[in-house]
Amino acid sequence: MEGPPLLEVDGVTRRFGSLVANDDVRFTVPRGGLIGLIGPNGAGKSTLFNLIAGVFAPSAGRIVFDGTDITRLPAPARCALGIARTFQVVRSFNAMTVLDNVLVGALVRDADTRAARFRAHEMLVFTGLDGRARALAGELTSPEKRRLEMARALATRPKLLLLDEVMAGLTPTEAREGIELVRRVRASGITVIMVEHVMEVVMPLVDHAIVLDLGRVIASGRPDAVVRDPRVIESYLGAGHA
Repeated sequence: MEGPPLLEVDGVTRRFGSLVANDDVRFTVPRGGLIGLIGPNGAGKSTLFNLIAGVFAPSAGRIVFDGTDITRLPAPARCALGIARTFQVVRSFNAMTVLDNVLVGALVRDADTRAARFRAHEMLVFTGLDGRARALAGELTSPEKRRLEMARALATRPKLLLLDEVMAGLTPTEAREGIELVRRVRASGITVIMVEHVMEVVMPLVDHAIVLDLGRVIASGRPDAVVRDPRVIESYLGAGHA
């Protein structure tokens, strides 16, 4: 994880009328890192993901990815550069097969249909969905749909993967399997930023934690240090963790 950072978020602010969803957010993400983005509901986590992914542009500040200023680039251009994401509310093409859902992602990189289909199969195997390749996406369970989103995102050959609450609603066993999958993604060389609401899930997994509250970064550092930060305890964890 040496050399220049893969992602630089430099003074990013996003306003929606009088509401400031993100306020002067600054951080860098090293290549190969596994970063946790946490905070209470309404902290601005999903807005920040949308800014990085290109759903909309910041009101101020800039975003640099792999040495390129992407502040004003649309989402498809960012995906082509190597940014992929999942969504908190799963978005699958329910009337299409699982394989064809992942093929949509693979075609971002591979114009040749045969190569794209091979890539899609690889990602189904990687995420443990190869046995469901011919099923309709609408037939999948909730945990399987979350894996499907990861498979589709990974099929775009990303350098940076944004995971938005991929552990939400999972049983303890499913969450452990999800954690192992995230670790394998990181081990494959992909940099990961994950938004997760449950501190107990994200903190043992990530190298570095960034805590947002009311749109601002209130703490950033090693997970074991962040959980002891008085500002984090006050705004997120509660007095019982003091």
